[in-house]
Amino acid sequence: MRFWRSTGDKSPAVDLQEHLNGLFSYALVLSRNQAEAEDLVQETCLRALLAMERLRPDSNVKSWLFTILRNIWLNQLRQRKTVPDMVRVETDEEISNLAVDSSRDPHAAYVKDLEGEQVRHAIEQLPLEFREVILLREYEELSYEEIARMLQCPVGTVMSRLARARSKVRDLLMATDTHPGRAATATQGTPNA
Repeated sequence: MRFWRSTGDKSPAVDLQEHLNGLFSYALVLSRNQAEAEDLVQETCLRALLAMERLRPDSNVKSWLFTILRNIWLNQLRQRKTVPDMVRVETDEEISNLAVDSSRDPHAAYVKDLEGEQVRHAIEQLPLEFREVILLREYEELSYEEIARMLQCPVGTVMSRLARARSKVRDLLMATDTHPGRAATATQGTPNA
């Protein structure tokens, strides 16, 4: 789904298809509701199409789309006067893991999937300000500057939140007693009795 500016240069301004999965994941982080997330993405695409002519040629389209989505969500929150809570973080990697890869070792695949699930669960437990920053940086790979512009805060605040988010995720993961990699390694060296 490519859309062009009406300025006559016919160079693609926005490739919405390229950003839909990331926008949906971000909408889920914010809204905690699949239907609401779908509505947020749809509204974001509509507003992007309407505002495309104002988009500068050197603009970061991804950051621009994520900012539109966040602003729509904030406006909805203001209208409802509610406080956001936790959400399940679904990533492109999780979706791609649904396909069976016969070349992978089944045990290694199980361990990797289990560890990924533990990381997602740990991220879900973070406050919104940390979930949002970790998703935008680690999953969407936005720069600190892009995130700061989106969140309307200094770059140092983004870096600080990200460091605290990573630390909290690490602490949450260390607090879980079951680490599949360690358990598998420990049992492999034990002879059967």
